[in-house]
This record gives sequence, C-alpha cells and structure tokens, in this order.
Amino acid sequence: MSKFSLIGKTAIITGGASGIGKAISKIFAEQGAKVHILDINKEGATQTANEIRKANHKATAHCCDVSNQKNVNEIIKNIITTNVIDILVNNAGIAHIGSIEKTEEKDLDRLYNVNIKGVYNCTKACIEPFKKNGSGVILNLASVASSVGHSDRFAYSMTKGAVLTMTYSIAKDYVTDNIRCNCISPGRVHTPFVDGYLAENYPGKEKEMFKKLSKTQPIGRMGKPEEVANLALFLCSNEAEFITGTDYPIDGGRIKLSE
Repeated sequence: MSKFSLIGKTAIITGGASGIGKAISKIFAEQGAKVHILDINKEGATQTANEIRKANHKATAHCCDVSNQKNVNEIIKNIITTNVIDILVNNAGIAHIGSIEKTEEKDLDRLYNVNIKGVYNCTKACIEPFKKNGSGVILNLASVASSVGHSDRFAYSMTKGAVLTMTYSIAKDYVTDNIRCNCISPGRVHTPFVDGYLAENYPGKEKEMFKKLSKTQPIGRMGKPEEVANLALFLCSNEAEFITGTDYPIDGGRIKLSE
C-alpha cells in the first residue's frame, strides 16, 4: 500500500470543473478514489470526468447548484444509494472585486449563496451519512483572505472568513463522531479565473500584471492548482487521521512573511 492511498473511498468534490477543484478531482482519482464532481458548469464537469475516465480512473459528473439545497440533497441522496461517502471537499466558490463601496447588495448575496450557503448545504447533506458510517472527512477551501486584509476584496474576504470559522465549528461539533474537518487557505493560485480577470481588467497588459501579482507573494510566484491538490490529498488521507479543526495556509509565505 502506498501512502496517501484513497483506494476504496468515495469523494464528493464541488467546483471540480476547473482550477483547484479539477486538480483535486484528478489527483484523488489517481490515488484510487471514486470521484463525484459537483459543478454548475455541466460541460466543464463532464470534461473533467471524461479526462479522469480516459486515464482508467473513476469519476462521475453532476450538474449541481450548491446554493440550492434541494438540488444538493437530491444529488447526494442519489450518490449514497450506491456508495458510502468518505470525503467531502467544499471547493466551489466565486469571487468579487471591490471595496464595500463597490459592493452592491446583489453582489453580497451572490457570494453568500455560493461561498457560504454552498458549504452549508453540502456539509449538512453529508453529516448524517458520515455519522451513519462512523467516519468522514470534510475539507473546505478557505483563503489567505480569511486571515489577512486584501484591498478590494470585501465580499470575498467576508465569505472566506465564514468558511474558516465554519470549519472550526464543524470540527468541534463532530469530533466524537469520528468526522474530521479542516480547511486550506491558498494564496494566489494560477487558475483560469486569474487569466480571465487579467484579460477583462488589463487588456494588452496581461503578462505585465501577471508578473506584478506573482511578486506580491514572498516566494515570488503564484501557486499551482496541483500544489493545493497535493495538500488536499494528504488532509483527506488516512495519514492525516490525527488532524482536525485546523487551517492550512498554502500561500508562498503571504501570511507570515509579508511586510
């Protein structure tokens, strides 16, 4: 048996159509997990699942709006009819650029519904099956914005701060049920969102701004989705059985080393 094996385990990963979620879906499948990808982007989720299956691993795509509790409950109920769920990764999330003055009520509601309510919906749907099975692992994707101030990230920081504290609360409430809950706080990671943000806001200056953003992290570059996925794999594996209620920054030194 190799370390960090997920053979025989079933994992639900939200937001697995692209970026960090896609990287997590792939590495979990490579390590033997049966992966269920929940994403509102049906085409992207299907593509990720197809790529995993082409590599002779197991994956199923589900079109899911994590902000819709009924939709979430129906999908997870369907999954548990034929699978014992072992792992839930709450990765789905959206961003917003702007201070409080540039954040409208509709922006706040949109981020709340996905980044906070989405974690609530998926976790709530999995708690009872976890308790019934006698174990479970929940991993939430928070952010360095949960812990340090970022300019023009009011709504995003608010929601990711909530993800951090939800992690602590869930870990505390269910530790005696053998349910572990941790979170990861990435710094800037090079994902399709970053490329889209640069193209929209800095047309013609994408490369220049990419270098500038990369240098804001002490290590001098952005993270890679696969690096975050490797940490997620460890925290969801049996090798991390003694870890719960903990936040893991993976930020190139952003929190501790920035002046």
